[in-house]
Amino acid sequence: MSARVPSIGSQDTREIGVGSLRALALCAAALVALSYLTVLYRVTDVVGTSGRFAFVIAGALLAGVLCGRVLRTPVALVLGAGIVALGTLWYVRSIPNGVRLLVDASQFSTDVVALLTGLSVLRVVNAGTWAIAFVPAPTFLLWYFAIRRRYVLAALCGGGALGLFVLTGDAGTPLTLLGVVGVAGLVGFGELDHGGGDLRGAESVASVLAAMIVVSLALSIVPGGAADPLFADGGGDGGTIEASLVNADEQVSVSGAVSLSPQVRFRVESEAPAYWRVGAYDRYTGSDWYRTGETRPYDGSLSDPPGDSRTLTQTYETSGQLGVLPAAWRPTELDGSVADTARVTATGSLRPGADLPAGTTYTVRSEVPDTTAAELQNAGTDYPDRIAERYTQLPESTPERVEGFTAQLTANANTSYETARVVERWLENNKRYSLDVERPDGDVADAFIFDMEAGYCVHYATTMTTMLRSQGIPARFVVGYMPGEQVGENEWVVRGLDSHAWVEVYFPDEGWIRFDPTPPGPRENAEAQSLENARAAGQANVDTNGTSGASASASSPSGANTNGTNVTSEPFSADSEANDVAGGDPGGDAGAVGDETATDSENASASNATSGLAPSGVGGVAQSGEAAASQNGSNASSDGEEESRGLPVPTRERLLLGLIVFGGVLAGAHRSGATGRAYRAVWLRRQRRRDPPTDVERAFARLEYLLAREHRERRPGETSRAYLAAIGADKRARRVGEFYEHARYAERTSDAEAAEAVSLVDELVAERSRFGLGRLGGGGRGRRGR
Repeated sequence: MSARVPSIGSQDTREIGVGSLRALALCAAALVALSYLTVLYRVTDVVGTSGRFAFVIAGALLAGVLCGRVLRTPVALVLGAGIVALGTLWYVRSIPNGVRLLVDASQFSTDVVALLTGLSVLRVVNAGTWAIAFVPAPTFLLWYFAIRRRYVLAALCGGGALGLFVLTGDAGTPLTLLGVVGVAGLVGFGELDHGGGDLRGAESVASVLAAMIVVSLALSIVPGGAADPLFADGGGDGGTIEASLVNADEQVSVSGAVSLSPQVRFRVESEAPAYWRVGAYDRYTGSDWYRTGETRPYDGSLSDPPGDSRTLTQTYETSGQLGVLPAAWRPTELDGSVADTARVTATGSLRPGADLPAGTTYTVRSEVPDTTAAELQNAGTDYPDRIAERYTQLPESTPERVEGFTAQLTANANTSYETARVVERWLENNKRYSLDVERPDGDVADAFIFDMEAGYCVHYATTMTTMLRSQGIPARFVVGYMPGEQVGENEWVVRGLDSHAWVEVYFPDEGWIRFDPTPPGPRENAEAQSLENARAAGQANVDTNGTSGASASASSPSGANTNGTNVTSEPFSADSEANDVAGGDPGGDAGAVGDETATDSENASASNATSGLAPSGVGGVAQSGEAAASQNGSNASSDGEEESRGLPVPTRERLLLGLIVFGGVLAGAHRSGATGRAYRAVWLRRQRRRDPPTDVERAFARLEYLLAREHRERRPGETSRAYLAAIGADKRARRVGEFYEHARYAERTSDAEAAEAVSLVDELVAERSRFGLGRLGGGGRGRRGR
């Protein structure tokens, strides 16, 4: 009678329970649902409707499971169609002029095509309502068909929902792959469930799923490949500021290190310098900015700002191909050939119908806000509902410490204007300007306040906008160009390095007023250095006839206050505030304030901000901005450099993909017998001690397995003594055989005998491993006879 030898993996064809296969198929269905629900959850988190969204998901899932047990398929399909119709009606009634979508087939089809060709759901008006209206139908049908074992139809419903978000660009590579793996698993395990499959089939499906992920990962990191790396940490080079901002069109993503482009983009003739505005963004996701709403054709004129303004006429001439229409805020009239095809965004910016070729000229008349600090102080907070709803939006996942820190910092501010100025000054004086930074993890504003020591205009503007919104003040993220290099009395040359991001804050009866929290000095130095290097290298298109060899600053024309609303070199005071024009032109001549003074609370708050102090919230004692940030969780190092953040934490999707790969590898190894061989190899080399009889029997089982690999297996009915004699085993093996006979037949074994038996077998195993019998844990059976 042979000793028992482990046989893990030997029953590759044994059947497993049908319930297990069904459970695997339902797990795959859950993966499919998770993939598209994650996209929609992110949308609802951004716009603040995730609570209702979760409730709708639960209802749709429960309805699908219950109906899957009682309703026939035709009835369920009719019910699903009804859910789609009700959701569509509910959504269109929630948007302005939405009912016309139901009667205007061309407009409806245009919107559908836009979604299918890359329009992010985050750009949809009332995106949260859209997500809640969309999610019930695919969720209901997915689980209805899964419960009824109609796995292919379930895969079509869930996969179709995911496919929509792949086309809109909202489902990234990990989510898409997770959904595809779920669809494949749903179909594969489902077919096995139908056919009464066995363990071998389940292992095959699991191995294929793992292979899909591994191959996709390999293809995404092939040098020169176009795909985004599946497990990239997102900290790569962001290109140029201009590419990430001005040319970003409908979305701006906060990237890592960027560079400056010194090439000339256009010339401007204007009575005064200005920020040449390109676009504004209203929806913040924590890491990206989106512009919502539709564009409309330019019809000849645009509305004036609600407050006082002055007319500024600008004439632009492009120096190369340009995909934007810069204009000082607020543009009211556009002249030139570009006007025929120009469009106007929902935020009042101009967009060209097509890229402008070199030499294109156009003229813009703008009504530049000409308001005073006192007027902004008295503007109040009676915001229109549409403004407050749209421009105070923050993701629900925004860390609470952002709001808490901002409230602490601005505790002495009594008006929205004072709050904006304090935040602006704090950022300018407490953060260092640098183009060489890593892409922040998580929420950009939270990271910039508490974790980062330095950043560039995108980080400053994003953080200020977020801080103001956390206090209920409408603000938006704006991009465009700085004034550029002055080459004549009324002429400026603007380069790619002049691209910039700033903030606009809304004041009742005054409109949108510009604030710029980026420190001007370091930014101008970086731009000047970039231009100097380009000139030294002989780079083309960095100068015109008027600028060649010029020494003027690349972005600071003589006499211009390029930061517009903020005079950053000094704290607020009655004297400085008397000549501070809050929302006017960068030249500072948009209107004098003459007899106005700052309030005491404004002076106090501003002094805190500009001296690096923020209210501590304890007994009215102020502390440094650095200390306040540290108290709120800052990880900034004392030497001004970021501490190492260690290994990146994988996202939920990537973790699931990793687990699927791990499970698939285990399944493949089990099917190939590798797990059995590995187990036997460990079993042969390591013996845990128990009681003497068990130890001896285990030692002899190891010996028998070892000898079977080297000679032959022990035949049925062959005694241990006869077997050892037949193969010519050495005296150590025979000694173990004696101990085995004593333990098995005489039922007497001492601790010393057990220890000797284990030691002798360990010695034999070690010898065979050392002399090249590396197949001790191998897969074949021993030789038959000699």
